[in-house]
Formats: sequence, C-alpha cells, structure tokens
Amino acid sequence: MTTITTNSVRDEVRAWLSATWDPEITVGEWWELLARSGYGAPTFPEDDYGKGYNRGLANVVNEELAASGAVGPPAGLGYLLAAPTIVAHATREQKDLWLPRILGGVDAWCQLFSEPGAGSDLAGLQCKAERDGDEWVITGQKVWTSTAQLCNMGMLIARTDPDASKHAGISYFAFDMDQVGVEIRPLREMTGRAMFNEVFIDGARVPDWNMIGGLNNGWAVANTTLAAERAGLGSGGSGGGGSAFPGPLADHLGLRVGDTVGRVRTGGTGGGGGGMANSLIKIAQSNGTSNDPVVRQGIAKLWILQTIGKYSSLRMRGGGASAGAPNIAKLMMSDMLRLHREVATLILGPDVGLMGKDAKTGGLVQEGILFSPGPSIYGGTDQVQRNIIGERALGLPKEPDPNKGAPFKDVPKNA
Repeated sequence: MTTITTNSVRDEVRAWLSATWDPEITVGEWWELLARSGYGAPTFPEDDYGKGYNRGLANVVNEELAASGAVGPPAGLGYLLAAPTIVAHATREQKDLWLPRILGGVDAWCQLFSEPGAGSDLAGLQCKAERDGDEWVITGQKVWTSTAQLCNMGMLIARTDPDASKHAGISYFAFDMDQVGVEIRPLREMTGRAMFNEVFIDGARVPDWNMIGGLNNGWAVANTTLAAERAGLGSGGSGGGGSAFPGPLADHLGLRVGDTVGRVRTGGTGGGGGGMANSLIKIAQSNGTSNDPVVRQGIAKLWILQTIGKYSSLRMRGGGASAGAPNIAKLMMSDMLRLHREVATLILGPDVGLMGKDAKTGGLVQEGILFSPGPSIYGGTDQVQRNIIGERALGLPKEPDPNKGAPFKDVPKNA
C-alpha cells in the first residue's frame, strides 16, 4: 500500500496541473476537469468526488493551485455550504446528481434560511411546506439571501409539521429558484451594491425527492450547513485564483478561463483574508503613515490575528479543534474586520471619504470599511456565536424556555 505524504501529493498535483491546466479552455471545461480529478474538493471522500485527504494534504493541493496560477474550484455557497451538507446527509442518488454539478460550476446555490421574524432565532421560521402528492408546496418569505439573483438552486428550510415542537418540524430541501412563485428583490447596501436579497415564495414546488436528511430532520441538516458557513467565513478560501461565478445566470461558464484569473481566494478570513494587513502596509508606505506608531501597532495586531486565524483553521479542518471552533473563527473574522476598519481609517485620513475612481486607492478599502458591520450580523450575529460557545463548548446552562416542547403552532410568534 502506497503511503500518501505531503511530498507525494505535491508531486502528483504539480504533474496533473502541468498536464491539464490550460488557460485557453472555458471556465466550465476547466471546472469539470478539476471536479473529475478530485482536487476540486480534496477533503471529500473519494466516493463523493474528492480525494479523502486530511486538511494538511488538502492545503498542499490549494497551495499548488495558487502557485500555478490555475483557477480554483467554483466560488459561492454551493461549494462552501451545500456540498458539505450533501456529503453529510444526502442519499447516494442525490450526491451523484448534485455534487458533480456543484463542483463543476453548473449550478449556483443560495441559502434560504433567515426570515423577517427568524434571524437569530432561526428555528422560529414560518415558511411552510405542505405535501401535495410527490411534491411540497412552499409559501413564505426569506431575507438576507446572498447572491440569490445569480443562483438557480437554493438550500431551503421550511416547516413541514406545525404540530411538532419548534425545532422538530423543519425539513431541508434542494429548491429550484427558477420557477413560477419565486420573486427575488435586491436589498441595496450603503456600499451601493446589492449582495443580499429578499425572496418571496408563493406556491412554488419542490419534489419530495429533493428533501435532504429525511422528513422533519431539517434542523440537524441545517446545523451542518451553519457549521460549514461559520468555519468558511472565519477561514481561507479553497486555493487558486479566478473571479468567475458558477451557474447559468452569471454566464461565466463559457468564458476563456485564463481571462478570469485576477484574484486569489486564499487567506485567513472570509472577510478579506491574509491580504488585509499586506494591503494596508502598501498604502501606509505609499502615503507616509507607515512610521506612525499607532498605525504600525494596528497593522501588527491585524497580521497576528490573521496568522492565528490561519492556524486555527488548519486545526479545525484537520479535526483537532473544539466544538466551538467554527463559532470562534466567525467571531475572530468580525474582530479583524473591525480592526481593519479602524486602522484603514487612520491610514487614509481625509481620503477615507472618497469612493470609486475619486479615491487614490481605487475605493476598495473604503468599500470594505462601509461593509465591515455586516459580517458581525450575517452567518449568525456575534451574540449568537457567544451563546453557542457558552452552551455547546463550555457547557453553560441554556436560558429557560417556557415553550420548550410545545407544538410550534401554539408558540407565540416572533415579531
């Protein structure tokens, strides 16, 4: 039996990239090759289109993808959230349908979880799914749905049994976004962009076959998605460069893959990665603020937090971290973005008020400053993360719940 080592994996990936990476083919063709190789999701089991590598070996794959200049696997929530959830909970037939399409960039997924009255208290969701033969009829509203306008598939949790208790009557579906009864409305941010959306669902349908994890077991499945989300937001990307987005609506699959190389999705956090400190160093050096002791101290602290985040991510993904590690990573990302905002404001001075082409730095730093409050809210607020750490990792008692075990239909609804 051949022993898999860091060096053997590095040699194999280099050889594969040398023989396969071609900037002249399309994005879709490249992603299909990457998916077939198993290097697109190296931590997934071999039967689930991966290599079965531990996190250390997977990072070798990511390093080689980045070093070669090749485009990495598809960005987006299909890769980050849906695929790990499908690996953990889906049937063999469901895996064989959806995993190749996610890893090959054919589908783009969004997360249909939060509702106007069910954000921090997600289990209070009221979106309902009613059985109609071999289908479920979905009615309800979702909000803060990232990139919904670019996605043809959704991870939907809906209430399938109002007579069950709050957490017990929820099911998880792979939901077709491109159908009658689905309306997407963008939510404009103060950055000027609209990454988030409201999604209104009125009588849309989903096959019973699309239920993942079994009837009324959606809360357990959703927690797998949430853990992947918090770990992903607080850790680095998957390696490799490329700005293409998956799915039919973005219309990137037919682009020449070499033309999409332009940024590297690696680093310590989902909110800027290991490049946050380095980008501020360059700006400080260019405008003469690099000798300011307060600026220097802030940049040093940011670099230290990024480095801690990087190694915490390696430990977490290698299976050697505590149960609260994803939540700690999420909190760390929020802290880093707040620190980045404070230090960047000191460095830019009056220029912090300029955006776009009027800004000497192109406006990206200013946009990051405006966006910085967002990550402390989405993916579960900082307060929710602290509650989870206290209850699940430290064993502290939960707050009393007078409605625990009561049928959801009898529980007072959130405002």
